[in-house]
Amino acid sequence: MMASKTLIAMALATIIAVSIITYILPAASAHGVQAQLQSRFVRIDNEQFSDQTLTTGEDLTVTGELTSLVNRPLRAWLSLFSESSNAGNRWEFLARDPPGNIFDIPPGATVPYSITVRALEPATYHVHTQLNVEHVGPGLGRGATVSVTGEPILKPIPYSSIVYQCIIIGVGLGVTFATRPWQVI
Repeated sequence: MMASKTLIAMALATIIAVSIITYILPAASAHGVQAQLQSRFVRIDNEQFSDQTLTTGEDLTVTGELTSLVNRPLRAWLSLFSESSNAGNRWEFLARDPPGNIFDIPPGATVPYSITVRALEPATYHVHTQLNVEHVGPGLGRGATVSVTGEPILKPIPYSSIVYQCIIIGVGLGVTFATRPWQVI
């Protein structure tokens, strides 16, 4: 009987002590980047930012090198991953090198890259090079904090692009329904 009361008192004291310790210790926080900053297939080296303080309308150029860590060719595409405390994240892509959307990385090669974007909305951003490798997924560079000040730049909506995309989607749906045999349930 005495042993069970002692056991209950010890358990209660342990729970209280752990609760107090977790309340007193400072909470760890991060900026929300995924755990896989680097890929096992391609490493993003020498990531450099042309500036870390911009005014809206100014350009930011991110350069670096993509180093293949495998002995087979890879297909990939470059982008920027950026996040801020507001819902903005507005950048206008101006240039990419290697050019085009998708490019090849030869086995064991080092490919220099450059991405140029224009800031459209003021905020403090955390920006990373994002390399998407086909059949592998994304990998992120080390990144940097970029502060953008100034008035937001509003770009006109390209309605012709929206109409074109709606037509393509409509044609695709039409072909799908026309060529798919109707199934009886």
